Amino acid sequence: MDYKDYYDILGVDKKASQEEIKKAYRKLAVKYHPDKNPGDKTAEDKFKEISEANEVLGDPKKREQYDKLGKNWKQYQNAGYDPNAARGPFGQGGFNYQYQGDPSEFFGGGGFSDFFEAFFGGGRRSGRRQSGFGGANDIPGNDLSGELSISLYEAYHGTERIVNIGPEKIKVKIKPGAYDGLKLRIKGKGQPGPTGKRGNVLLKVNVSEQKGYDRKGDDLYMDQEIDVFTLLLGGDVEIDSFTGKIKIKIPEGTKNDKTLRLKGKGMPEYNGKGHGDLYVRIKAKLPEKLNDEQKEMVKNLRASFNKQFV
Repeated sequence: MDYKDYYDILGVDKKASQEEIKKAYRKLAVKYHPDKNPGDKTAEDKFKEISEANEVLGDPKKREQYDKLGKNWKQYQNAGYDPNAARGPFGQGGFNYQYQGDPSEFFGGGGFSDFFEAFFGGGRRSGRRQSGFGGANDIPGNDLSGELSISLYEAYHGTERIVNIGPEKIKVKIKPGAYDGLKLRIKGKGQPGPTGKRGNVLLKVNVSEQKGYDRKGDDLYMDQEIDVFTLLLGGDVEIDSFTGKIKIKIPEGTKNDKTLRLKGKGMPEYNGKGHGDLYVRIKAKLPEKLNDEQKEMVKNLRASFNKQFV
């Protein structure tokens, strides 16, 4: 019997990821499903073929054995290779598998191909039968996609949104640390498939910029005005943060544009337990207007400084 190229049947590359194989199978299964092609023997045969291909490539263990044997499978078989042995040529465990259901139950006769049965030694079938063949009769509908916007403050603390999907309203929870471009998946809320099983909803999160803050990964950067006298003499200053007021110490003689690092006061790590850092960029705040007495004091101060450089 001829070798079956399951990759070619599903139209995927041999290096395709499991997700790519899954998507290819779903697309073809919907196209050739018997419910969509009643009485079409060609479509029925094609559906059996792609279901068989998915039975192998959709399971990493089966796929590994299939890839190792490849077109030379007969040579291994003739050499005494037993796919159901407790130990095989590929190490402990050999190749032993189970699949759910029998396609003959679904199609009224004729299950997996002779190649499949010969290649895998017939396998061991459990007595349970899933909906349809290998889940093919329970293919979900299409996924729905959309976007939602939140502020940086909401991204810090986490938030919720109500999303309308047709007449249905869904509450979407966004965990702390959400970032721009984050993709959320809401299972089973997409379009219904042939049997009513629904696809998913895919939402892209847009985090809007917030005045006074810059975000780099989990670190936050903010500008903070500090009066020139505190910069000269030093002192404690309270700044506003997403968690409330924080007291920071300004060292004596702090220069304009100096950056102070507050460890662990940045954004929460999404799906993590830690935080990034908060970087405070100092901006000197000068008096807008001086009276005559103040001007005289500044002149005297300038004069005293100039004497140091004479």
